[in-house]
Amino acid sequence: MRNYWDYIKTEELLTLQGGFENDESKLSNDEVAFIVVHQVYELWFKLILRELVTARDLFRQNPVPDIQLANAARSLRRIVVLFEQAVPHFRVMETLTTRDYLDFRDRLIPASGFQSAQMREIEILLGLEDDLRVPLGREGSYMAALKSADGSASPALARVEQRRNDGPSFKAVLYEWLSRTPIDGPATLESADRFATAFIEGHRLEIKRRLELAKNNALTPEDITRLEQRYMNEIAQAERFMRAEDEPGLDDEARAFRRRVRAAIVFLESYRELPRLAWPREVIDLVIAVEQQMLIWRQRHARMVERVIGRRTGTGGSAGVDYLDQTALRYRVFNDLWAVRTILLRKPSVPVIEHEEEYHFRVED
Repeated sequence: MRNYWDYIKTEELLTLQGGFENDESKLSNDEVAFIVVHQVYELWFKLILRELVTARDLFRQNPVPDIQLANAARSLRRIVVLFEQAVPHFRVMETLTTRDYLDFRDRLIPASGFQSAQMREIEILLGLEDDLRVPLGREGSYMAALKSADGSASPALARVEQRRNDGPSFKAVLYEWLSRTPIDGPATLESADRFATAFIEGHRLEIKRRLELAKNNALTPEDITRLEQRYMNEIAQAERFMRAEDEPGLDDEARAFRRRVRAAIVFLESYRELPRLAWPREVIDLVIAVEQQMLIWRQRHARMVERVIGRRTGTGGSAGVDYLDQTALRYRVFNDLWAVRTILLRKPSVPVIEHEEEYHFRVED
């Protein structure tokens, strides 16, 4: 006979809140609440990782079948919802007063939420670069923090090492897919650059229109000069972005790749009404939603910690809230997708494309 409790493993699950000594009777309600909330987070992280792997593996295909984009969108949408559900859990943590938490906090030293292997896996799988990582405070590498207290290997370290060796990141395969986008013709650097040139010209015309509107609003000559400079800077920044000239140190091949990727993002956003571009654009929008919700989770985490323990040093030796605030600020993966928002045009200003029919649904005879 099959029972709910056997399927969910209820009895086993309810024995996992005993802390270091595995004896729940010795723990306060506050400490058990602390453990349960973090265990729930780890279960959410498990689901996020599964969906990320599914989406990553879909985009590893070349070509990616159009019909698979709906499945990728479904995985990304679930990740958004999972992070949305994770944020309110901090309210449970905030039922602990500072004194409540301090009663058991010192027993956690040197353990730290930083040692959540699954959160590190999510960052790696998304494509967070190592040089963006904020030092925890007592080690040279974030991997060192995953070792056991005596410096030996740990299950967390093994898990993260395996993830690092488990193929490309989601960002890497997503960008490869974007680089293959046929932009008003073949998927070549030439077509990407041709589109970029037309788009930048559209940007110039749009800026000229905005400047004329501003001049009609009785601005002083100084205001107009200041505004003209700002708008000229916008045009220059848009051109540098589309030409991938805003990233020093790229070799010719890497710069050409980035130009194709950025042109593809702008192209998908600009012509999203075309049937064959609708799902690709939906995927891009959901990638931003994933990162946005993850950033919200980080920021909410920092405010919860500040409310409960202020700005004291973390149990793992980090700068505590200051460390968490830095991760929310610096841990961005999909900067290109965000930056495009600054330069997108109104629909009437978008360049006319020559091969629009290629982006309509194909009907077999």
